[in-house]
Amino acid sequence: MPIGAIFPQTELGADPAAIRTFVQAVEAMGFRNIFVADHVLGADTQFHRHPSLASYSHRSVVHESLTLLGYMAAITTRITLATGILILPQRQTALVAKQAAEIDVLSGGRLRLGIGVGWNEVEYEALGQDFHQRGSRSAEQIAVMRALWTQEVVDFQGKWHRITHAGLNPLPVQRPIPIWFGVGSSQNPMPPESVLRRVGCLADGWSPNIPTNADGKAIVARVHQYARDAGRDPAQLPLEGRVRLAGKRPEEWVANVQAWQSLGATHIIAEARGGGLAFPHQHLEALEHFQKAVASVCA
Repeated sequence: MPIGAIFPQTELGADPAAIRTFVQAVEAMGFRNIFVADHVLGADTQFHRHPSLASYSHRSVVHESLTLLGYMAAITTRITLATGILILPQRQTALVAKQAAEIDVLSGGRLRLGIGVGWNEVEYEALGQDFHQRGSRSAEQIAVMRALWTQEVVDFQGKWHRITHAGLNPLPVQRPIPIWFGVGSSQNPMPPESVLRRVGCLADGWSPNIPTNADGKAIVARVHQYARDAGRDPAQLPLEGRVRLAGKRPEEWVANVQAWQSLGATHIIAEARGGGLAFPHQHLEALEHFQKAVASVCA
């Protein structure tokens, strides 16, 4: 079972040398992917309210995800570079397709584009997009990007997009780049049915933030049924389970991995944020301890 590591956005500064130390060490330790969160703007909590602003306010350090992955492409050779997740509907679709294709070329085909619809209405407003149509717009965006990644010339007419006989150059190494979906949150662990349907019908994989109990099993079952309804094989839809390390003993990490496995997880992603660790060295120590603790159950 491949194990990835979450890049600890919000718990580091702007020192590129520290970022390089962390990323290269994660690759050297054998982690399969590095998972980078995305926010363009942080809202001022004096004027805006949302539970996630506790981590992602205007005071939080959040590096721009696609630019950061371009940097990571230059300092690594093997590890998969994953957005986790890119808030796609607040961005221009053709530009994201171009940026993603470029990262894929520069990394030799190592990009995994994780996407979601987000929660921060302030960002949508500032970027000139409609927060309330973000779900349906994202479905059309996926169709546009896959066309741009696989065809030299695209002619597309949709509700939100019009491309008249134009294309990207260079095309990505992966045609198309795999698109994974982020689903759920610690505040809303039961995703809407429309989201589960999009995962089953459109995703190349998914990274859900859902319970690992009977409720989680029911969510996975619904996604698999939507996949079958769309003529897809659910066995070909990989699932990446998140394990939070802070405040837990190694045996709890193992139990959490096993709980994800019972849901059908094919990948695990480890998150060391939230434990008051210094970046990069204490984060790396925690990831190394996790890797050793779960080696037998992930073999």
